[in-house]
Amino acid sequence: MSFDILKKLEWRYATKKFDATKKVSSKKITILKEAFNLTATSYGLQPLKLVVISNPKIIKDLVPLSYNQGQVGNASHIFVICIENSIDAKFIKKYFDLVNKTRNTSRDILKSYEDYLIDNFSKKTDEEITIWAAKQAYLTMGNLLTVCAVEEIDACPIEGFQPDQYDSYLNLSAKGLQSVLVMAVGHRSVDDAFSELKKVRRGVDEIVIDLE
Repeated sequence: MSFDILKKLEWRYATKKFDATKKVSSKKITILKEAFNLTATSYGLQPLKLVVISNPKIIKDLVPLSYNQGQVGNASHIFVICIENSIDAKFIKKYFDLVNKTRNTSRDILKSYEDYLIDNFSKKTDEEITIWAAKQAYLTMGNLLTVCAVEEIDACPIEGFQPDQYDSYLNLSAKGLQSVLVMAVGHRSVDDAFSELKKVRRGVDEIVIDLE
């Protein structure tokens, strides 16, 4: 099984050209949505939402907002990973309501941890909370890329886009969100030269330090 996973990760690359005639199946998209929901986040708070775009016109309109990167326009779907604009006491209380409902854990047991998080976040600046939430988005992106590899869904992670323009066009601010990362998914084009290139990696011996 481990060998299979490594082979899948070898197969994966940042796809630069998708076959615009091929769409990722709804079943595969559902798997990615579920993987997004199951990704680990700090404190389990999930300060994120995922916008999944399949409308061809919207995808086309996002191209100039993504520095005209072709993989955006040819993608089957565009995933926009967003962070919540407000991580406050209300947001944290809602999380603990969910813990109580899901696990039937008494609020008396949860109260000390709940109070700790509310106090902790109340002392953070808006910038500190934004940076913290953005780190959770990167965790999620990494997990999604691995799931894409396992499911043989081609993908390209994208930081090169204009978040403010995305937020405006997709009306994210009205939803209490701001975009952090974009992931284009689809099926690689047969003439994407990048698909045949060997991976350039420093190597396990160089980047892993074993302390025994």
